[in-house]
Amino acid sequence: MKSLETFEITSFESELSEEIKAKAVRALEGGKVLYFPALPFALSKEELKFLTPSILDPKSKNISYDLRTDRLAGALGEAAVLKEMVKRYAEKSRKLLNQLIPHYNQTLIQAKTSFRPAEIFGRKTSYRKDDTRLHIDSFPSSPTKGERILRVFTNINPEGKARVWRLGEPFADVVQKMAPRASTPIWGVPHLLKLLGITKGFRTSFDHYMLQMHDTMKGDLDYQKTVPQEEIHFPPGSTWIVYTDQVSHAAMSGQHVLEQTFHLPLYGLFNEETAPLRVLEKFFNKSLV
Repeated sequence: MKSLETFEITSFESELSEEIKAKAVRALEGGKVLYFPALPFALSKEELKFLTPSILDPKSKNISYDLRTDRLAGALGEAAVLKEMVKRYAEKSRKLLNQLIPHYNQTLIQAKTSFRPAEIFGRKTSYRKDDTRLHIDSFPSSPTKGERILRVFTNINPEGKARVWRLGEPFADVVQKMAPRASTPIWGVPHLLKLLGITKGFRTSFDHYMLQMHDTMKGDLDYQKTVPQEEIHFPPGSTWIVYTDQVSHAAMSGQHVLEQTFHLPLYGLFNEETAPLRVLEKFFNKSLV
């Protein structure tokens, strides 16, 4: 499949050849999903009991863990063993990236880890939060200022159920269709949003346009149906890595997935011309941060 670059790696701590490393970074920054069909995250017998949505706090859709503070959120009851499970995934996913793309090691920023025990199919939410619709990642309250959003996923479903995604058109094509429909940033609004605590930082013009494209993509049902796309099934025991700010994607169904988010400044990339910031700046012919 054209959207995937497949690697036969079976351990998060594998020693990898220079050829594999070069292939991985070119494919990843070029907008492909790195796919590892036989790279499982093993659970202990005690950890298997957490594979149920009943461990979720009713106010949360996912369980999150922050390695920087060693803090777990979104789980009910005593969760020491669960925290250690998610922490282990945080550490192993970082080791995988350190081996696979050593070019990133000095600049990669580890963000939160998530465990998603609930079925995504049928979840009721607003269209802006509906991740079963094709989109590129951009978040109203969390401006990135051009930093990349890199994610590692592993399906740990114990019943053989795949995580089903749709993958859409290349980012440059998304920009050609969606950026002309975006409103122009209003002077002073980013400062007001930051002052009121609505955003965690200053929303740059880049963040404004990314959010506009995210919302427009999700809100256009005709686009969702007619845009070139393919359906991908990620089976249990598989892992995949993707820049979710660049790759048009939708999570259609599946339950019990671990996910690790990383951020990367542009200067840490192998080729920063592939970054959404650079693509949008070229489209608008101006600096956006």
